[in-house]
Amino acid sequence: MKASEKAHAAMSNTTNPPLILASTSVYRRELLERLGIPFTVISPQVDETPLPGESTLELALRLAKAKAAAVAKEHPTSCVIGSDQVADLCGAAIGKPGNFERAMAQLQLMRGASVTFHTALCVMQGESARTLSIPTEVTFRKLSDEVLKSYLLTEEPYDCAGSAKSEGLGITLIEAIRSDDPTALIGLPLIALTGLLRDAGFDIPLKK
Repeated sequence: MKASEKAHAAMSNTTNPPLILASTSVYRRELLERLGIPFTVISPQVDETPLPGESTLELALRLAKAKAAAVAKEHPTSCVIGSDQVADLCGAAIGKPGNFERAMAQLQLMRGASVTFHTALCVMQGESARTLSIPTEVTFRKLSDEVLKSYLLTEEPYDCAGSAKSEGLGITLIEAIRSDDPTALIGLPLIALTGLLRDAGFDIPLKK
């Protein structure tokens, strides 16, 4: 039985509020499973197009809240987690590449540069919403196109912002990582999240 299935089976045995992860990301789901809290996953229907003049930080915060709100609207008695990540290179947003060509172009741009990954988080319960963002500064190594190509063909990180899958082979592209939360770069800042969930009345770890 998978961790998420065990969580669902245990749902009736906990006094925690119902918890929903508003995300399609397998990485966020796997991170949330670490906490051992029962939860369900619902895909939010949100337009992720940046607004005119919107900064990368503002974009990440807005989308995290929008994702949580989209699901909370249909599930008003649940606690809903929304999250979004935007990579920032010199003020420009770097999103999910979607294919090899765009991923290669991203990695070439980031080669030898420092990129800030804004990982925004929103916990929404009823009319209450708490939103924050954890910045992670990543410095990339100066690697050849051949090395970058080999990485992309092996890892295929086309669903990761900036194409750098740090929990996999992407770590070999990185010279340094600076963050207050080691899970933020993967997509869900668990240190910040556990604080917000405790504030919302969750028992963590779950009492036996």
